[in-house]
Amino acid sequence: MINLQDGTYTRTIRRKQLREMVPLADSTIFQMEQLGEFPRRFALSSRCVVWDLAEVEAWINSRRTKPIFRGQQVDVRNRKSRPVRR
Repeated sequence: MINLQDGTYTRTIRRKQLREMVPLADSTIFQMEQLGEFPRRFALSSRCVVWDLAEVEAWINSRRTKPIFRGQQVDVRNRKSRPVRR
């Protein structure tokens, strides 16, 4: 894509290339886009959506430095219903 104001090119990727770069399900990517946690797609035509490659690469780089907080581990032996037998 060409930015006519300053003559620079914006490199875009389609869904197939995005899947190769980001191993997440389409539904996960869509949900993250809606929450503002992933670069937004934009439509080139009524049947073609793309992502800005620079934005996706910046997102990947930010994920490398950002720690992932996981939920606490639950001890299944303390469940009130259907406890695990020993």
